[in-house]
Amino acid sequence: MSRQCDITGKRPLVGNRVSHANNKTKMRQLPNLQYKRLWVSEINQFVRVRLSTRALRSIAKMGFIAFCGKNGIDVVSVVAEANATVG
Repeated sequence: MSRQCDITGKRPLVGNRVSHANNKTKMRQLPNLQYKRLWVSEINQFVRVRLSTRALRSIAKMGFIAFCGKNGIDVVSVVAEANATVG
């Protein structure tokens, strides 16, 4: 499974760790992903998604359907994908 947010698509970033002697080694900055069960009142069911904490904060503020609508995310596909991964 990829380390990617189901909602926003946020993925790991790649960069260099630079020492005091200016030695550069590759490093990955991973997004803070959490599994979360969200209640979607419009469809009257829970949806289990893997999302970044930034997306979780936005969903808590706006609501799941409003957040998906603002970001151009199809809610039906997210729910179908979540149900497919569970069962």
